[in-house]
Amino acid sequence: MEAGVESRWGLWLAMAAVLLIRIPFLNQAIQGDDDIYITEAAHAQVDPLHPANTHYVFRGDEVDLRGHSHPPLNAWPLALLVAAFGGVKEIPFHAAYIVFSLIAVWAMWTLARRFSPHPMWATLLFCAVPAFVVNGNSFEPDVPFLAFWMASIALFCSGRAWLAAGAMALASLEAYQAVFLMPVLGAYWWLSRTPDSPGNRRRDRKGVEFFLILTPLIVIGAIQVFERFSTGAVPAAILSGYFTHYGFQDLENKLRNAAALAIHFCFIVFPALLPGAAMLAWRRRRDRDTQFLLAWIAIFFAGAVTVFFAGSARYLLPIAAPVALLVSRLRPRWLALGFVLQMTLSLGLAAMNYQHWDGYRQFAASLPAKTTGRRVWVDGDWGYRYYLTAEGALPLAKTQTLRPGDVVVTSELNHSSDIPGATVIGQAEIGSAIPLRIIGIGSHSGFSSSAAGLWPFGISSGPIDLIRAAEIGERHVTLEFLPMNAPQAAEQIVSGIFADRWMGKAGVVALKSPHDPRQLRVVFDLHNGSPPRTVRLLLDGREVASHTYSESGSYTLESAPVQAAGATATVEIDVDHTFFAPSDARALGIVLRAVGFAP
Repeated sequence: MEAGVESRWGLWLAMAAVLLIRIPFLNQAIQGDDDIYITEAAHAQVDPLHPANTHYVFRGDEVDLRGHSHPPLNAWPLALLVAAFGGVKEIPFHAAYIVFSLIAVWAMWTLARRFSPHPMWATLLFCAVPAFVVNGNSFEPDVPFLAFWMASIALFCSGRAWLAAGAMALASLEAYQAVFLMPVLGAYWWLSRTPDSPGNRRRDRKGVEFFLILTPLIVIGAIQVFERFSTGAVPAAILSGYFTHYGFQDLENKLRNAAALAIHFCFIVFPALLPGAAMLAWRRRRDRDTQFLLAWIAIFFAGAVTVFFAGSARYLLPIAAPVALLVSRLRPRWLALGFVLQMTLSLGLAAMNYQHWDGYRQFAASLPAKTTGRRVWVDGDWGYRYYLTAEGALPLAKTQTLRPGDVVVTSELNHSSDIPGATVIGQAEIGSAIPLRIIGIGSHSGFSSSAAGLWPFGISSGPIDLIRAAEIGERHVTLEFLPMNAPQAAEQIVSGIFADRWMGKAGVVALKSPHDPRQLRVVFDLHNGSPPRTVRLLLDGREVASHTYSESGSYTLESAPVQAAGATATVEIDVDHTFFAPSDARALGIVLRAVGFAP
């Protein structure tokens, strides 16, 4: 492509490329964590200044969304769209969100004209990044954040520092990782200080620019202060508590995160292009532009390894630009081949992802005919929950007591509880003819989370997921004292106890009531890795025994003699802390051996 054509038509060609990768997916189903942001948008209808000041059932636990890992900005455009259209409408909502992709690509084009000998190819390589193609079809804040991140750097590098500060403020309201803009722009500011540097500007502006670089720190700090005085809590403190509670910053998670990010880095552009780009960068290592691009990559990658925990490909979107800019120094024929191959892969992943989430949407649409007049619960956090709750279902908490006739919808990939003694009344195998997987049963793809594996994507023709609706049947309660390995256990376990006898924060069983008062007893094990905890024993909703344990081991907790209120007693075992075991997404409390009225 000739330089003149690039200069004249490059931006418009790049914008056209964005439309071509977005328009086919306008009817993309609600997916992933979209439901969280839709929940915030719904709350913004009544409390627009505090969209996150509400609660959400996450992994079976009720959590405070003020402790969510993203500030509130993404909820506001969704709230405006909900108000304008009277509800969530996939096609116009996705059409509106294309604006963020266009902003990101405009900023990329601006940077490419400054840092690349082939700005058109650099911008097209950016457009073909798998995470940009796939995650740009969601309502999560990854691409909106990328848009403001890119605009911040493009504006700052072009000398429009005050406009860059405005973009930095918006980026800071989208994601806390906007703080990494400070060292990235600080590197550019430092490298442009000498009179002979390419981006040199008047020295009397340097002090102002340095101050403006601090914008993310000021904005994020202001969010914390505002929320503390207006809602009574500091979001960062709540978030830190959840990180501890769910073990997100445990060493194993951090190591897996680092490994996954290193692998995803190799697939930002087509991998075969990276060795040549690395050699050219080494040869030009004294060039200030090269130093800045390498610093940008190194700073954000190090921050991502330190801060993040799930190793998702989308985490590295903020360094897609410098990688593409360095790669764009190769010969155009290699860039063209790399672009075609990478875009083919990215569109294949996006098409498969569309079919994945559309399968849930279709299942949710078919379910009401089978559940008329029954309570329906959803065990899961993903996009299918939106469609089911829109039909009247409720999110299932681990402590929820289920009644005969209730229907629980579970996903093989994403569930928090085991539901014993239930009869399947409807199920669907979610699949795709495209043999690529972002996530899937047995795929080991870590595209969205390193907990599922470390592959950048999966190759499989098997099912992506199995989703089913099961009806809770009548319980045949025959035992007063229930060993967890007894054949009757499945009939008498109500909720919160897994098939391997691990319990979450709370477990509930139904027991036959004895005629005379008896001691209520629970026999359990505390795991070596679990923290000190208090175990409580409740009968028909009232506490009858409690004790705090500081060491691992096997224990028995007993109450004084008690009498149940009816022929069937409801017994709950509750712990005050849970923990996460390696390679296990469940929040674990204790291992139950037996519970019931002492013989």
